Amino acid sequence: MTRKIARKARVMGQVQGVAFRTWTQAEARKRDLHGWVRNNDDGSVSAMFIGPEDAVEEMLDRLRDGPGAAAVRDIEVEKLPASPDISGFEITG
Repeated sequence: MTRKIARKARVMGQVQGVAFRTWTQAEARKRDLHGWVRNNDDGSVSAMFIGPEDAVEEMLDRLRDGPGAAAVRDIEVEKLPASPDISGFEITG
């Protein structure tokens, strides 16, 4: 069995107004990840991913590219305890 992990990412650059949240939700669901994605007031996007370590790491790598119109400048990643009470992957803001 693969170990479950949780990571929170803050993505900076041109990431709002370019369908970044919808793209992130679709990419996370393809990998059966749980969590959420939302816009931040400072123009960045935050997301939390919970799932198998390899799928979460793959998702974090995909964030560096983002959807076609995005221009990712930087990503901060924070380790979190995996929270079993979150199911699905939603856009929360």
